[in-house]
Amino acid sequence: MALSSGVLLVRIAPVLFLTVAAGIWFYRVQEGGPWVFRNLVPLGLVVALSALTIVQGGGRWTGAGWRLPLGVVGFAIPALGLAAYLHYAYSVNLDDIFGAGPGQLFRYLPLYTVVAGGIGFAIGWIVGRNV
Repeated sequence: MALSSGVLLVRIAPVLFLTVAAGIWFYRVQEGGPWVFRNLVPLGLVVALSALTIVQGGGRWTGAGWRLPLGVVGFAIPALGLAAYLHYAYSVNLDDIFGAGPGQLFRYLPLYTVVAGGIGFAIGWIVGRNV
């Protein structure tokens, strides 16, 4: 059965809504700073991995097994969790850690989140292999 774009769009819609909302929030927190688009890279990777999972599964999340779905969840939790937490901390100036400005936080945050997400993806992949 060929995967239609409508099926892909319906299946990936929750991921798209979440990542678009997070991207808009990241933009507002950073006030359109110079590193906004760099901080959207982990969000784009979540969407790309989700689309790959659905395509590989023939329109279903678990159609090709549990490796990719658990890998995507393993990537999304540390990558988006860390990015969201640090954006929240910056937005409320948690414990005055950003009293002198964000420094290089947003410049290097995507690298940290992608590495953390990669580790989470590997763990999810391994767990999915054993399910």
